[in-house]
Amino acid sequence: MVRSRFVLGALVLALVAAIGLPAPDVAEAAQSIRAADPSVIRVDGTYHSVQSWNGGLGVRTASSPEGLAGAPVVHQVWSDTRNLGEVWAPEFSMEGGRFYIHFAAGRGAAHRMYVISSATPNSGYGAETKVALPDDKWAIDGTMFTFNGQRWFVWSGWSGDTSNEQNLYIARMSSPSAATGGRYIISQPREGWERVVGNPFINEGPEPIKDPNGQLHVVYSANGSWSDQYCLADLRLRAGGDPTYVWDWYKSNGCLFGSNRGTMMGGWDPTLFVDGPGHHTFVLLYGDIATSPPAGPRFPLMFHAVPKGTPYSWENRYWYTGSFCWWGSVTYSRANVPGPNNDTGWGLKFFE
Repeated sequence: MVRSRFVLGALVLALVAAIGLPAPDVAEAAQSIRAADPSVIRVDGTYHSVQSWNGGLGVRTASSPEGLAGAPVVHQVWSDTRNLGEVWAPEFSMEGGRFYIHFAAGRGAAHRMYVISSATPNSGYGAETKVALPDDKWAIDGTMFTFNGQRWFVWSGWSGDTSNEQNLYIARMSSPSAATGGRYIISQPREGWERVVGNPFINEGPEPIKDPNGQLHVVYSANGSWSDQYCLADLRLRAGGDPTYVWDWYKSNGCLFGSNRGTMMGGWDPTLFVDGPGHHTFVLLYGDIATSPPAGPRFPLMFHAVPKGTPYSWENRYWYTGSFCWWGSVTYSRANVPGPNNDTGWGLKFFE
């Protein structure tokens, strides 16, 4: 079991209760489900997770993030009856009182995004609908969110028909299954610390969240998921920036959550108990970034990783509970691109 001990004072717990957000486990973070790519949302006092399961999608329900591992039933909510292929990285969201699960399915270059929906989290889903994304290229790890009154979709994909590089794209959505307008690149794996392991080089697993200033962040996974260089990094949209303009996004100068000191951003330390943490989920109320936490306390996080001392492989990945908090006055720097070289704002700290 992986342990991360910390104490929250009474004032912090009171703040958490007052704003309706769950307090993290104050005793430990624990290895739980042998799986990858967690997605967890909170609905009132209940937590729902979704994962690739039994040739389709499975949903667990529990009264805490840690309790998901012991959920007595995994509800099969969708099966691949049309033999689409590999089913990857489902993402929960809610909109208008309905639950949506976006997921990737396909083989090789045929991977595309699909969506199912229901009025309840663990039953009642219909057949899948292919998400109509601009350019119809290879796409995985897509998630839907609302920012500044606009529905958006962010995902990992290819610019063309080959896998030389996985980039992050964003598009406006007219519905949970259809984009409007073009797709816009917001990140490419071009920094040395995110090119340690490649073929292809990778930016994937994007997860949106809003900081205490209301600025949009997309925290993503870098380096190959098949290696212990896998890590989390941050994209921060500048204050008042345009989410579709790549140079309004500032990238952290290294990993913010990883297991190799050489790729960590200055002032951030590598993990002690796991290797290659990545593809995380912010455990938000209704999965809505409008409920993103304030500055101060730590809040629940789930991610996948491999226990230290265990060979790093996809088969050895587990879901872990952990926590995160906002970290103020963090400067992200860049050079030789349009716009200011530096941007200072909120960053994130992650804890096992």
